[in-house]
Amino acid sequence: MLDPSIYRIPPNARVDWSDHDPDAKTGFEGGKKQGKTALTEMSKRLAELQRRLWAESKQSLLIILQATDTGGKDGTIRHVFRGVNPQGVHVRNFRVPSEWELAHDYLWRVHQHVPEDGAITVFNRSHYEDVLVVRVRGLAPEEVWSKRYHHISEFERMLADEGTRILKIYLNISREEQAERLRARLAEPDKNWKFRKGDLDDRELWDDFREAYKTAIERTSTDHAPWYVVPANRKWYRNLVVSSILIDTLEDMDPRYPAPEEGLDEVVIT
Repeated sequence: MLDPSIYRIPPNARVDWSDHDPDAKTGFEGGKKQGKTALTEMSKRLAELQRRLWAESKQSLLIILQATDTGGKDGTIRHVFRGVNPQGVHVRNFRVPSEWELAHDYLWRVHQHVPEDGAITVFNRSHYEDVLVVRVRGLAPEEVWSKRYHHISEFERMLADEGTRILKIYLNISREEQAERLRARLAEPDKNWKFRKGDLDDRELWDDFREAYKTAIERTSTDHAPWYVVPANRKWYRNLVVSSILIDTLEDMDPRYPAPEEGLDEVVIT
């Protein structure tokens, strides 16, 4: 079966993209049908753990999803969290910062959206854009963005010290798979809205973005906020790996239902 720890990047490890096959399906060589059956059972387990986390209300979980264009962040969120209670799960999407956000430090807009006790929050893109897009597009000089790896690690350490478990997931697709997904957005009318001409500009910078991701993962994967490089060419397998990572993490957090009030066995409802 699937052991998601094989996709975890240890602290101070080097990342070599040739070691990370985006087509991998380790643990599920039986294929998509086997995977879908397993995902159904995983969804039930994830829903139970999420209910316990919400009821306990002493810990929280922050999931950071990053990927290149068409990497599958929206699809991952939709499929992995389909069975959970939406009251305790929040999704935050960080787009181009507003003028008001730019008037503050770059972590300001992120900090106010971290999860409260009992909640799971998913960042669809995140503060890592400030060492990815900012770096590749030259939106700030190196002397500025190069300091941010340390800032981010310390920010995440503070969150962990305050009771938030952090998972960082990079959805790893190939350049060829990205091309196929972009073509699908053009060919299918109900997907046209997803296509931006700017996506092609970013595609020309594929190698630059991969290098930026490599550095970010190497510099910021820690014991308290690990990175996982998840094979994402096969959407069904991507969903399985992410679900497995979440379940393993929540089981380690071991949330418990609160003890009931004393004397409930004497209550009579008429």
